[in-house]
Amino acid sequence: MITEIKLSRQLTSELLHRAQISPAAEICGLISSKNNEPFYCYPVENVTTEPKNQFLFDSKQHISALKKMRKNGEELFAIYHSHPTAPAYPSALDLEMATPENVLHFIVSLNIKGILELRAFKIINQHATEIRITL
Repeated sequence: MITEIKLSRQLTSELLHRAQISPAAEICGLISSKNNEPFYCYPVENVTTEPKNQFLFDSKQHISALKKMRKNGEELFAIYHSHPTAPAYPSALDLEMATPENVLHFIVSLNIKGILELRAFKIINQHATEIRITL
């Protein structure tokens, strides 16, 4: 199992920026990979009725992002979302909804004053194992 991920500064900055520009609602999307390395961020609109504390992908944008990945020779690497008012740790709902098992989950927290937190997790059978992120 993966224990560490190298994430580019550009991709890290993009994820943090997307969370910062939506401080009241969870942002979400997909991260692709090339050669098993995180490569590109595909934002997907959050269409849930409770965006402050959960996310639900817009199905058309989700499918479109997966098609673009395939067309570009990329694979799905991770799902990302933010927690505007909670720590960067999977919530009970995140654990319950996590699929598929071969995909990592990145969470950005805006809960810490002045500092954003980005963490990655492998979620299997509603159990989260943290994966170390290095730049």
